[in-house]
Amino acid sequence: MLTNVATVLAGLIGAGIILIGVRAFRTPRAAVDFGIPDTPTEDRTFQAWLTVKAVRDIASGLFVFILLAGATPHLLGWFMLAATGIPVGDALIVLRSNGPKAAVYGIHGATAVVMLAVSVLLLLA
Repeated sequence: MLTNVATVLAGLIGAGIILIGVRAFRTPRAAVDFGIPDTPTEDRTFQAWLTVKAVRDIASGLFVFILLAGATPHLLGWFMLAATGIPVGDALIVLRSNGPKAAVYGIHGATAVVMLAVSVLLLLA
């Protein structure tokens, strides 16, 4: 039962990160939600970097779906554990940039905690 819940949550995380990547392509202004103050969303150079991030977000989400389709829950758990470093890193970036604590803890920190919990459930399966 817990494995099924963790698998569904992993799928939702994968879908969510794909949507974040697609949103960055379609609406660069959405990058402000990341939490870094004074994000220069109109700057062409920033938009180029945002496109790089968007591609990586979409690929990361696809990795989750590939593992959901063809791997064991245990392997998915190891992947999710490694991928937990992404929101942890994002939280540290926002914190170092004097971004809002709500983004540090409420968005990136909460995502890391959920991913860690999903990882543990899958690894214990």
